[in-house]
Amino acid sequence: MSQISTEIGRQIRIFRKKRHMTLDDLSQRICKSKSTISKYEKGEIPVDIETLYEIAQALQIHVEQLLCCLPGRATLSETKDSPAFFAGCSQFYSYLFDGRNNQLTRCVFDVLSETSDSAYKIMMYMNFKDFDDYRTCENTYWGYIEHYDALTHIQLTNQDTPIEKASVQILASYLDADTKWGLWNGFSSRPMMPIAMKMLFSKTRLHEDAALAQKLKVSREDIRLLKLYNMLSVL
Repeated sequence: MSQISTEIGRQIRIFRKKRHMTLDDLSQRICKSKSTISKYEKGEIPVDIETLYEIAQALQIHVEQLLCCLPGRATLSETKDSPAFFAGCSQFYSYLFDGRNNQLTRCVFDVLSETSDSAYKIMMYMNFKDFDDYRTCENTYWGYIEHYDALTHIQLTNQDTPIEKASVQILASYLDADTKWGLWNGFSSRPMMPIAMKMLFSKTRLHEDAALAQKLKVSREDIRLLKLYNMLSVL
């Protein structure tokens, strides 16, 4: 059996279990036998491209999430019109602090494909245990990253709960730096309500310690500016 078939089968099994589906459930949805699905998951037989799309649709995920790797991952352009912070990136990271459980939340963004001169399709994986297996995560979002003159905008939809949408605004991304602050806003699923949180972006993984958590918490200066401008802003 090939490594590609083994890894794709593993991803199918992970998402099937995540959806609380049995082999029978999946086999009925894609009109394949239970034994065939089992062989797919064990990597004993390869999955043809049409069946792969059918499986992704049955599992309510994007087909890219079943791939064992992303060798064709797109790279954000490095032209003079591109933001310096993201130029040349095919993957980047972000962090936020969830006060409901007093924990850091880590995210990985994969750049999947270019859709126009200024927009790219992306996938965001949020809240996972291991960077080596980041696609096995609590929440998966897909969407687009777009660049404007002084702003980078990320628009996202939760893969598991399509009603849950989010967006991020990152100011001055045309200026290069090790990290950039952004404002994450959208709906929370615990409970479903509008929220806005500080999110720190980085081109490399950051050391997850108390200092990073403190940076991500709402500070006295944040509260001062909130009262001054009557709006939540991240500088």
